[in-house]
Amino acid sequence: MIPYKETNLKATIQALTPLIGLTPEDVSDFWHRLKQTSRYKPIIIKDELSEEQIARFAVDEYRFPGVSIDSYQDRQYPYGADLAHVVGYVSKINDNDFKRLNAEGIAENYAADHNIGKQGIEGYYESVLHGQTGYQEVEVDNHGRIVRVLSEKPPVAGKNVWLTLDLPLQQYIESLLTGQRAAVLVEDPHDGSVLAMVSAPSYDPNPFVKGISYQAYKKLLDNKDLPLINRVTQGLYPPASTVKPYMAMSALLNGVITPQTTFFGAPTWTLPGTDRRYRDWKKTGHGMLNVTKAIEESADTFFYQVAYMMGIDRIHHMLSQFGYGKLTGIDLHEEYKGLLPSREWKEKVHKKVWYQGDTISVGIGQGYWIATPIQMVKALVALLNNGRVITPHLLYKEQQGNDVQLYHPTEAQPQIGDPNSPYWALVRRAMFGMANAPNGTGYRYFHTAPYGIAAKSGTSQVFSLKQNQIYNAKMIPIRLRDHIFYTAFAPFKDPKVAVALILENGGVNGVTAAPLMRKILDHIMLPADQANMPVTDKDKGSVPADIPGMGDAAPGSVTTDQ
Repeated sequence: MIPYKETNLKATIQALTPLIGLTPEDVSDFWHRLKQTSRYKPIIIKDELSEEQIARFAVDEYRFPGVSIDSYQDRQYPYGADLAHVVGYVSKINDNDFKRLNAEGIAENYAADHNIGKQGIEGYYESVLHGQTGYQEVEVDNHGRIVRVLSEKPPVAGKNVWLTLDLPLQQYIESLLTGQRAAVLVEDPHDGSVLAMVSAPSYDPNPFVKGISYQAYKKLLDNKDLPLINRVTQGLYPPASTVKPYMAMSALLNGVITPQTTFFGAPTWTLPGTDRRYRDWKKTGHGMLNVTKAIEESADTFFYQVAYMMGIDRIHHMLSQFGYGKLTGIDLHEEYKGLLPSREWKEKVHKKVWYQGDTISVGIGQGYWIATPIQMVKALVALLNNGRVITPHLLYKEQQGNDVQLYHPTEAQPQIGDPNSPYWALVRRAMFGMANAPNGTGYRYFHTAPYGIAAKSGTSQVFSLKQNQIYNAKMIPIRLRDHIFYTAFAPFKDPKVAVALILENGGVNGVTAAPLMRKILDHIMLPADQANMPVTDKDKGSVPADIPGMGDAAPGSVTTDQ
């Protein structure tokens, strides 16, 4: 309806109600929109009219000079929940949208629209996808008929956006995570292209396009499994032992330890000057440890000592360079930066000084430290590139007609430490040992992979144990059980993918993290008829001799260890 063409709006609405089936909500929305826009601009009264409603109105259309039926294009999401957290959705323009559009001075560009990008790619690239609204400035007679066109601006179509996602891989991982509270991110370490971003459970974005009902939206909001949250970018978890390679790398770069440094890995570690003991996950301890063995066996006591020697100031300085405590720069608005604690943060937030015991917990990715899965992958990609920090991205290219613009990073890529340091290769090889050496914590599940997997696991506590209390998952409610993480890259000699996986509360229905990571990597690396490789406890020997401990790959590219 163009309101100024109707002499009595209330009478018009009343007359239209039986013709096109206006609901009280339709009527309320109309009056609300009328307050927000000019009487000379068209306002939607009702959308999605049935054939019968269209026919009834057509008979009486002459009675309503300001009302017409127009067709319009609408968004549909054929892949539904599979891509909801990535693609997002468009939805009706609401009060907050109007305020923002007016504040940005672009409200006129939405005069003929009723939808706007709200989440995901739809929201982030709204200005790219939307294009420019055209208009005519016309002179009309007293009957509203156009006498002449004074000026005209043709519309400009929005650009098409192409993503980096591998859709079959995305859907395969979705199928693996059915029934789980989990997240998986697969990234190309060469350039940060996101190949798969899966958050489970998900939701169907299609109802949002037409205006989701209050009841349906409330059901999503009240769901304890939080389907609206993108766990890859918004899930906040203590990163746990997945940070040990970066703790080791930071200590090596700062000269706190060397590859020859050894500590005795006892079942517990005592904070100097106190009787406060910190337990290792391994009840019998690890014996003598160097940095390689400490990563392979995920020895807590080694990293307690490293954290004590580093101190929180150096830890914060180094780990922030790996991307913790910061937004990653992914092209989604829905991202949390997590928290990499510092003494200044604790004094500001908790009004307390930083204690050495706080540092020890941070040394194994616990305590105040919380991170997102996408931050874990960003740190891993930096390790694979000898310290070159790469921004993850979903955009592959923008296209408008024959004009194609490929994605390219807009900011300089920072460098952590010396790109020529041999320590980068040493830490990567230790992650390979974790998955392939008989003493490695992931040996059982990964050593049979013919392409070579390097990995690091992590277990994040949901609640704290007392000093002498034993963890028993079977005796704990599911939602209080530990979260399980895996980060991995493959193939080891020439990495094609970097992956992070989290199973909240360790998974349900028999699904566990290590076999799940193996399935994902096999699916990526192997032909379909070979993608179910055996998992065995059989000792096939230690790290292959043809993979030396030190690599000499050039900085600025994904390192090949061979």
